[in-house]
Amino acid sequence: MKIIIYGAGKLGSKLAELLSQKENYVAIVDTSETALEKINQKLDVLTLKANGAKLETMNDLAVKSADFVIAVTSSDETNILIATMAKKLGCKKVVARVRNPEYSAQISFIKENMNIDFIVNPDLLMAKKIMKYLPQDNIMHIEEFAKGFVKMADFKVEKIEGMSGKKLKDLNISGSILIAAILREGKVIIPHGDTELISSDIVYMIGSKESINEYCDTYEKKRSKKAIKRVMILGGGKAGFYLADKLSSYRSNVKIIERSKNRCMYLAEQLENAVVIHGDGTDINLLESENVSEMDALITVTGFDEDNLLLALLGKQYGVKKAIAKVSRPSYIPIIERLGIDVAVNPVLITVAEILRFIQGGRIEALSILLDGQAEVVEAIIDKKTKITNRKIADLAFPKGIIIGAIVHEDKVTIPSGESVICEGDRVVVFCTESEIATVEKLFYKSKGGLLDELWRSYKDIR
Repeated sequence: MKIIIYGAGKLGSKLAELLSQKENYVAIVDTSETALEKINQKLDVLTLKANGAKLETMNDLAVKSADFVIAVTSSDETNILIATMAKKLGCKKVVARVRNPEYSAQISFIKENMNIDFIVNPDLLMAKKIMKYLPQDNIMHIEEFAKGFVKMADFKVEKIEGMSGKKLKDLNISGSILIAAILREGKVIIPHGDTELISSDIVYMIGSKESINEYCDTYEKKRSKKAIKRVMILGGGKAGFYLADKLSSYRSNVKIIERSKNRCMYLAEQLENAVVIHGDGTDINLLESENVSEMDALITVTGFDEDNLLLALLGKQYGVKKAIAKVSRPSYIPIIERLGIDVAVNPVLITVAEILRFIQGGRIEALSILLDGQAEVVEAIIDKKTKITNRKIADLAFPKGIIIGAIVHEDKVTIPSGESVICEGDRVVVFCTESEIATVEKLFYKSKGGLLDELWRSYKDIR
């Protein structure tokens, strides 16, 4: 596919990185030479320093022949303009990032009248993700697949009694659950029966909704049955706004601390059920005076990763039950689990997953990107034309970096064995490492003929 990305920030850079691994032609446009130089140093993609909204730039890039144009500059209005122009010029599909809450009520109007195929809002997506985490305790990450029939959750081994020091084959895990992967010292590994767990490991479990829920109820010693009622949000930007709005609808008592006086005035006008406090969230005296120790949850969503992490850690020291931090910088992700923070949410990875799911055009139902792209969890609906239909899993000889976590056949969840057969119409949840993402696409999506067929034959020859 030919994909043109406008905007070389964190989101544009991560999109270019992942899309360039999948046999696509990728070009990225930005006005910042520094941002483009960083991309040139690590990626084999075309970079162009130019104003993306200029017709001359679009003609130079032959936008009319592009499969996708993705506009993720820092300006909502520029993104809408670029997407609309690209569509008019003949691009097949266009995507725009639009973050302003004032536009949220008219997204459908913008899409229809500006002829934009997909609009994504990272801050709103992150707010929805955080809302999922709030009721949990020892779970760091949870996703749902197959219309909710399958769940994936990860647990710290040190918090589960009797797990550290045992081999996977010796674990007594009841129900339909599979340990699909282990995070060890910042690296993802696909385990086998003789893999021995250590206390610092994080295990990724995939299973039926009922089995995962039962496991959570049984093994989360510190799980709180008390609802999240008192929440403090540090940072009143777009993410803080969406969070406060959603929490207020659940009748939670919400406090927002924001440095900007003008922003506080805006929040106070827009959020009727939230207490807005003008102040510096890093001021310990202010936090103490606002009773941070009595909060059920502290959510740090300022514009600075370092502040978010430190304030979340501070909240834990004050006895806050749940501390959640927004972290956009990929280099921080591998160390989060060592700091004692309950959850770190990365808006870039959440948004990339949504855009990639759209690009696949119905070939995948859900996609979760883990640990800065080290692994993906994909839900695919099996078509009769795929390479794996009506064949035993044992006969497919998957590479070590791919594991089928669950098969949903006629709404029944199965943790597969080598004898399991994948049928047309099944929903399959697949865990794969970064090195095997392209292989998953060849295996689980429709055959398109031509180059993909040649690659598949080459893969079989190598096996």
